[in-house]
Amino acid sequence: MKGLSMWNGLSAIGFACLGLSTPVHENKGAVHFKDLLTVETGSVHNVHVVFNGAFEGLVQLVFGTCDMVRLDQHHHQVGSVEIENNVHPDRFVWVVPEDAFHGGCLHAFSSTGLIGRSEPVTVSRPLRKREAIADVADTLGPWFDGVAYMQSRPVNATFSATAKSKQVAILGGGIAGLMTSLLLQSVGIEDWHIIESSQRVGGRIRTSYLNNTEPSDYQYQEMGPMRFPVSWTDSDTNETVEIQDHKMVFQLADVLNQMNGNDPGLAVNFIPWIQSSPNVPVNSRGIRLQNGRVPSRAELAANSSLATPPTAYSDPDAAEAAEDAFAEFADLSTERMKEISRNIFRAHKQAVEDGLFQYSEASYLRYALGLDHNLTDFIAGAANSPIWEYDTVYFSADRWRTIDQGLSRLPAAFGPHIEGKITYGRKVEGLTFNNDTQRMAVNWRDDPLAMIPETQEYDYAIVAVPFTKVRLWRTPVYSSSLSRAIQTMNYQQSCKIALHYETRFWEHLDPPIIGGCGSTDIPGIGSVCYPPYAVNSTGPGVLLASYQSGTGARSVAALSDEDHVGLVQRAMVEVHGQVAADQYTSIYDRQCWELDEHQAGAWAAPFLGQQDLYLPAYYQTEWKTIFVGEHTSYTHAWIFSALDSAVRGTTQLLLDMGLVDEAKEIVNTWMARWISI
Repeated sequence: MKGLSMWNGLSAIGFACLGLSTPVHENKGAVHFKDLLTVETGSVHNVHVVFNGAFEGLVQLVFGTCDMVRLDQHHHQVGSVEIENNVHPDRFVWVVPEDAFHGGCLHAFSSTGLIGRSEPVTVSRPLRKREAIADVADTLGPWFDGVAYMQSRPVNATFSATAKSKQVAILGGGIAGLMTSLLLQSVGIEDWHIIESSQRVGGRIRTSYLNNTEPSDYQYQEMGPMRFPVSWTDSDTNETVEIQDHKMVFQLADVLNQMNGNDPGLAVNFIPWIQSSPNVPVNSRGIRLQNGRVPSRAELAANSSLATPPTAYSDPDAAEAAEDAFAEFADLSTERMKEISRNIFRAHKQAVEDGLFQYSEASYLRYALGLDHNLTDFIAGAANSPIWEYDTVYFSADRWRTIDQGLSRLPAAFGPHIEGKITYGRKVEGLTFNNDTQRMAVNWRDDPLAMIPETQEYDYAIVAVPFTKVRLWRTPVYSSSLSRAIQTMNYQQSCKIALHYETRFWEHLDPPIIGGCGSTDIPGIGSVCYPPYAVNSTGPGVLLASYQSGTGARSVAALSDEDHVGLVQRAMVEVHGQVAADQYTSIYDRQCWELDEHQAGAWAAPFLGQQDLYLPAYYQTEWKTIFVGEHTSYTHAWIFSALDSAVRGTTQLLLDMGLVDEAKEIVNTWMARWISI
């Protein structure tokens, strides 16, 4: 992987020497070249040209010595185009090969011979080692090989005005679709339209404002994502380690705030999130306090008699040896955690090279170490996910942030910029490629019983819809791996219950509970999270009284609202005492993502083998379709993953259009923070 796959701040190392406003050289002939001073081998560029007057016929751009006069003397061809009706391209795509010599000129030839020559172009290799995406990622990582990608594309001459006038359908108004619209707009592609099946934007970002309150009333809970890890502390050195990838969320907020003129009604502001708190309930394996309540984390730590001993394996030495062997293989050392925090690309590549994606914990214990079924089950259970520990690092954070007045303010901040360019309530059910127009038709039905769907054609479709929904569509025949990804990608499930109370009573218990997430052993409850905002304020409050994920979420999702809410409210009385019964207002919200008609799942959770098999398929544009969303990233269930996929998908689209400069601009703007050079 070389060249464009670096995506690491190209302008900072001399790649972006293509200045669009630089003067045209006074070179003779029909074709004039704009300044292109320096390039590097193994890179890709736009070569900007101007045609001097009318010209028709075949034009071939080549690179060779500056004194060459015949086409057959060139070192390599840059591109060619047949010009008709005096419609001239304004740029070519130049993939600079690794064996390009030190210096030379670009030449334009037609049937009549040489019709244009550039000033000398310096072709060099990097004077110092730079850290490129090529160095820290691979085909299983977040970025495809841009040079190889462009070599495989038929695009070599570009009419930028025509390219930027293409019509782009963005299917899905979640954060990946919204980010895609912002990126397209930022490089001058304005004819895009978002098609959203629901009546709101945000997708799985959903803040519930209970009792018909406003965000400023602080009576809300997050029914989707809740917070962002910021940093963790190395206990040996007391070093603060920043978690770099989530900074893209903070950058997006800054950009939106600037675009919205810092309008308080649209502002996205961050406040601290309390992830851990000593007085939250804890899983005590059935043990209760004398008053019948569930013990807290602090109480359990202070009184060992409250804790039941963990289940013991019949051969403790064998269990300890197996756990040590697995820990050595997984190698979640402090240094490995720092790598994941500082450069998620390199960490992913290293995990691939170390073979972590070849095993789940259970399969490693069973088949690599040869343990028996009982010991494997005792240590790992039957989890079928690859050993990719980025989540462990995230949850090691001791500093977190959330969005003041709810995460829904992030998608809401896009509102002024998508107004008039989004259709709500349109449930796409298929894509059809028109071979005559070479365009993609988006299909839907206003009448579910209509045999013939409504359609509208676009030049490209960017699909930001979960595969749980796309697998119900009729589509062109995509490649085997992409088709299989759509049909079989595993999604995790989750259910949340938010309960509304007359006061924030938990902050006045003895001892008080101030923020944090705990857990209980009560079946069907999972985690309980306490709001970190407006602490000790008066007025009603809202608990995230149950956050159940995994197979348990399927069981509670099958309950009626009444039974599920009843189960959770009884648990809150068991955890907090009679005050929870006295102050419950009977107002609630329930979100089971598997049952959500627009999502049908909480987040992508690839089974063993799915990640390495499917990721490369997303890096190819098939039938004018590009897939984005957290399921197409290599980390999942985090807003960063969706944003990252939008950057990749938009870049992919721009490369397809031959807009290399714009692709570099987007990558440099949105990725240079954590790719060091």
